[in-house]
Amino acid sequence: MSEKFQENVTVISQKQIAAGVFDMVLQTKEIAAHARAGQFVSVYSNDASKLLPRPISLCGIDREAGTLRLVYRVTGEGTGTEEFSKLQAGDTIKIMGPLGNGFTIEPGKKAFLIGGGIGVPPMLQFAKEMKSSGAAEFQTIMGYRNKETFLLDEFKEQGEAFAATEDGSVGTKGNVLDAIRALNLNADVIYACGPTPMLRALKAYAEEQNMDCYVSMEERMACGIGACLACVCNSTEKDAHSNVKNKRICKEGPVFRAKEVEL
Repeated sequence: MSEKFQENVTVISQKQIAAGVFDMVLQTKEIAAHARAGQFVSVYSNDASKLLPRPISLCGIDREAGTLRLVYRVTGEGTGTEEFSKLQAGDTIKIMGPLGNGFTIEPGKKAFLIGGGIGVPPMLQFAKEMKSSGAAEFQTIMGYRNKETFLLDEFKEQGEAFAATEDGSVGTKGNVLDAIRALNLNADVIYACGPTPMLRALKAYAEEQNMDCYVSMEERMACGIGACLACVCNSTEKDAHSNVKNKRICKEGPVFRAKEVEL
């Protein structure tokens, strides 16, 4: 696991890109240099009464410029994410990272990169890493509620990209699996991030198709470093340390081989 750093970082830019969805770029000294796709940062409130940070996945990493891009959804009034959405260029905020285990490319295996809802943003950095590595062919399939298909054009810049929308306003009507079947797509491995019902369906599909499957699990976290056990998930094998069937999403995850975890 890469080293983690705590930094006071400067906001370079921020804009709203969909209903309740914000796109923020931060200047960092160390974190961008060590981060990789699938990892996250803990973002701390400037309000001293809010002790716990919020985990936000990395949508973009620019190592040369020393910047991180966070695309996140505001989860309600008075929340940390609402506070973050009000930040403007020049403001500073404390973050810690990079945290968790990211995605690992399997060379030579044709891949589906799948995102759903706010699980879409972390797949963009991975698509860029897949493209730059040239190690494997890939297609992206992103699931949205409606025509607000944020980041879809950027996925198209990386390669073949498809959308599924619940209301049928863009792409295939339905979910990401409906799109895969309707378009007759095929691959050897799945990398996915999104809500648990989507991940559960993809795990079952991968087993049925005899495919490898890696899932990035979305979970509310507290400490973000594996100390508090607030974000455990059920695993298929016992943890060597605790001797129970649990894994910490922030520490052993958020990316797991799907067969390792109960969804």
